[in-house]
Amino acid sequence: MKHASIVPLIGGETIGASAAYGRPPEYFLSYTPFKDNDQHIINHYDNEIPYYLLDENDPRSLPEVDIVHTVCPCAGLSMLSTSYGSDNEANKWMYETANYVLGNVKPKVFWGENAPGLANKIGEPVRKKLYSIGKSNGYSMSIFVTRSILHGLPQVRNRSFYFFWQDDKVPIFNHYQRPHKKIQDLISEVKANTLTDPINKKIPTEDPYYKFILEEIHGGITHYDFFQQLDQIKSPHDVLTYIEHKGYTHLQIAEWMSKKGYEREVEKCKRRDAKLRSGGNIMRRGTIIPKDYIGAFVGHYPTMTAHPYEDRYISYREALSIMGLPENFELLNPKKNYNHICQNVPVQTATDMANEVKKYINGELVMIDADFVIQNNVKKTYHADIRRPTVEEFLH
Repeated sequence: MKHASIVPLIGGETIGASAAYGRPPEYFLSYTPFKDNDQHIINHYDNEIPYYLLDENDPRSLPEVDIVHTVCPCAGLSMLSTSYGSDNEANKWMYETANYVLGNVKPKVFWGENAPGLANKIGEPVRKKLYSIGKSNGYSMSIFVTRSILHGLPQVRNRSFYFFWQDDKVPIFNHYQRPHKKIQDLISEVKANTLTDPINKKIPTEDPYYKFILEEIHGGITHYDFFQQLDQIKSPHDVLTYIEHKGYTHLQIAEWMSKKGYEREVEKCKRRDAKLRSGGNIMRRGTIIPKDYIGAFVGHYPTMTAHPYEDRYISYREALSIMGLPENFELLNPKKNYNHICQNVPVQTATDMANEVKKYINGELVMIDADFVIQNNVKKTYHADIRRPTVEEFLH
């Protein structure tokens, strides 16, 4: 099956799709704002796959493809963004790419990844607009809600995938619930000899809050010993939450920090205590000790995730492996671009989605008589979110 990508970003989805379809993409389409993010996947294919920036040089003719996939920015509907919402400017790229692909390329399937908010109430205006774009071009639409841990990956990353089908019906996907590899095994099994420098050059056990755990709570144990006794099922993985779950207040932490000479941390602890007492929330972005699984690999995770056994933070290569990228994948200008790893689709999740699309094209999926469906892989349910009008409604 021939496929192409529009706004591929770093390329996890492209690599997953290529594995499912048995061939590299025919071409890449993108826009100037994403050029830096796209450079890694272009380089991965040795700069041999045509790459077009549509706002600079719209190609007049493109090879026919069966499938197009995309990783449009998800900040517009991600609750991790401070300005998320259906009217966020970032959402325009979903509309832009849908209009272009469905109106010009006209593949059998166009699919992409976005934040879980696309399937929730906050995303209703966005998905209705996408539905309208699909409908006007002769496509039905569906959304598949899942989390990466259900696809065998040791991170709880909730995502939604949206699909346009050149059809008047919608396929129902198989559900996924693979056993996941433990995060400590994934990290420790990385063997590549490139990009081995830690993203964060600091030492985890020099983090004052981790020191509090090792010295005050556990009487002076080592990082290795702490990892061995940590029960991920019962214990949170970031140091501040761990301390709180052990029953310590931030004023108690402040007292210890004062004794140890961490005066700047004393004031931070007092501010956190006051905020919590007033009913507010605080940010917890300290050292992360990875065991069994981690949260979504975004934000501070690349810089604050410790190696499970060594007293250091993870390397660029280990971060790439957490997202499933192959060991021959190169991150260009890593010091500047490490966050590109997060703006990505884990490869195995993408492979599963691509395989479902392949099954649809091969006629292997159950079809239902609806032109918009939301399917939830977590709850193992589906429902029609936008129904077809009756004849009477259509005529009036």
